[in-house]
Amino acid sequence: MKRKRDWAIKKATELVNKMTVDERAQQLRFDAPSIERLGVNEYNWWNEGLHGLARSGVATVFPQAIGLAAMFDKEEIEAVGDVISTEARARYNSSIKYGDRDIYKGLTIWSPNINIFRDPRWGRGHETYGEDPFLTGELGCSFVEGLQGKDEKYLKTSACAKHFAVHSGPEKDRHHFNAVVKQKDLWETYLYAFERLVEDADVDSVMGAYNRTNGEPCCGSEYLMKDVLRGKWNFQGHYVSDCWAIKDFHQNHKITKNAEESVSLALRSGCDVNCGCTYQHVIEALDKGLIEERHITEAAIRLFTTRFLLGEFESTKYDEIGYREIESKKNIELSLDAARKSIVMLKNDGILPLNKNKLKDIAVIGPNANSRSALIGNYHGTSSRYITLLEGIQDELKDTDVNIHYSVGCDLSKSRVEDLARDNDRISEALAASECSDLIILSLGLDESLEGEEGDEGNSYFSGDKSDITLPQSQLTLLDAMIKTGKPLVVVLQAGSCIDLSVADERADAILDGFYPGARGGSALSDVIFGKCSPSGKLPITFYRTLEHMGDFSDYSMKGRTYKYVESDDVLYPFGFGLTYNNLEITGVSEVEIDEKGDAYLDVSVRNSGDIYQEDVLQIYIDGNIPGEKKNPSLCSFKRIKMKPGTTDTYRMVIKKSSFESVDEEGLREIRSRRFTISVGFSQNDSRSCELMKIEPVIKEIVLK
Repeated sequence: MKRKRDWAIKKATELVNKMTVDERAQQLRFDAPSIERLGVNEYNWWNEGLHGLARSGVATVFPQAIGLAAMFDKEEIEAVGDVISTEARARYNSSIKYGDRDIYKGLTIWSPNINIFRDPRWGRGHETYGEDPFLTGELGCSFVEGLQGKDEKYLKTSACAKHFAVHSGPEKDRHHFNAVVKQKDLWETYLYAFERLVEDADVDSVMGAYNRTNGEPCCGSEYLMKDVLRGKWNFQGHYVSDCWAIKDFHQNHKITKNAEESVSLALRSGCDVNCGCTYQHVIEALDKGLIEERHITEAAIRLFTTRFLLGEFESTKYDEIGYREIESKKNIELSLDAARKSIVMLKNDGILPLNKNKLKDIAVIGPNANSRSALIGNYHGTSSRYITLLEGIQDELKDTDVNIHYSVGCDLSKSRVEDLARDNDRISEALAASECSDLIILSLGLDESLEGEEGDEGNSYFSGDKSDITLPQSQLTLLDAMIKTGKPLVVVLQAGSCIDLSVADERADAILDGFYPGARGGSALSDVIFGKCSPSGKLPITFYRTLEHMGDFSDYSMKGRTYKYVESDDVLYPFGFGLTYNNLEITGVSEVEIDEKGDAYLDVSVRNSGDIYQEDVLQIYIDGNIPGEKKNPSLCSFKRIKMKPGTTDTYRMVIKKSSFESVDEEGLREIRSRRFTISVGFSQNDSRSCELMKIEPVIKEIVLK
């Protein structure tokens, strides 16, 4: 929703005009000091809420962003954002009560990450909503609306669209890398979601990326920040640098000579708050004539506009949100519900769901089976309780006679669990556990130590990018040993990115992808395994068999990347794919109606002829049939539906006018075709999806007048 900002701008202007220039300059730091004579408290702008309030203590830990994307559920992700903002308010209110205004306790949430997960090697890809700009834009808008609230005057919290722009690795090069991108890819892929969040969700802030884009540093880019963001999109909020990114201007990008010149470039471009230390040189830049006083004043006004919108200087209804709201029972239940919806079933030969009344012994094996790290991804808070896959299964079977035999099987990535032991020191234990069991549940994958953010001052414990999409050798050895037992095998993957599962696809009986499912995600995985709910998640990324078809990691051309541009048939599991225990059937698709705005509407009738409740995701893909356009049909509408057994319902689907538009080589977006083909189903209409789903979408033609 669009809030009126005029009143806040007026109050901010009045307050800033009472400050000295030095006081204004100090307010541009992320750790802004107090101005006691004006009643301005210190404020730390840095807070995180990617999938739950992070780094400030106990909070509800939801599935990592890539798992939230797998829900394909705009309403649920808005509810998640609302809980995060509620807990942020509760933390803020309780902290300032005790005089604590430290980092990670403010109301400016530096989320969501809406960069495009264009390459599976990118370590931070699991922080995003996947590889598709349309899905990212839809979910990002809903998340922002949840964070910012529905009050017509005040923000509940301030959301931040990051990292602007053209940023998705390589992590190790981000402080000096120049992302070269053509205008078509820039506007078709990399800027789309940012435009949506600015224009449709009125996101309050935007964070610049570390890298340069087409030669300009993203926190000092005339084109991105002035021409596009504040010019074409009329962005009214504030701009924040990524942490220590402005320092990179002179130290790494070498486009300025010193800190004062870097301050000048950033401030003149419209970067209002510096996460880092370079804005300590603002007054020096002013004294040298590199900036004018108005640049400092304009930035300060924008920052205090946000603080007034947050109600810092007035009483609001949000002041009443208390500590009891943090990790409440209803918040935990929402996290569990999101985890259940995020689980994607990639294969099932009929072994799932398991009937616990027919089991005597099961083996739960693998380095992620009892790992808390495999639940939470990165940018996470602290849960008061964690439930791993093993613990979820133990809870489910606690009142039965089923015996559970557990072995870690191998280290997550090293060749041995115990440093003094020989390689593969836990394989024999895993074999012994498997030998006396009816079946094996094998938990494999990664965690934030193997895929994450490049280590820097703020995130020194993270890891960076992956070199490939294979599992660590220790896990491949364990997988091979479990396959050779000949026992029924269910593989559970917990990771935030594409993993080559070709061997498991060929030899395992079932495969579930749980991503990083949140603090109590083991309960959700257990619920799916034992049939307390049917899986309903869909892949927000493509699972490839190999990356041989893909360009160099540092090449930002979209050719061969993501489901929209892949030219190879070597896709193991396609974007939008996910199996269920109970297939729904499309029984009818109406003719398309187009309103005066150019949006299209159609009604889709669906029948659940099964005997269980089922959720699934209706998906529509569109092809403009443009000669010479090397792009596959792209997602243009989706809706998560919920159906009781034995029922038929009709769902209205919307295809927005923008989905009929295409982007040319100059970056211009307009309608270039009048005849479109759409597919309506529960997956893409590609051959691999149809093979796996064993059902084909319904095809319709749309002719624009």
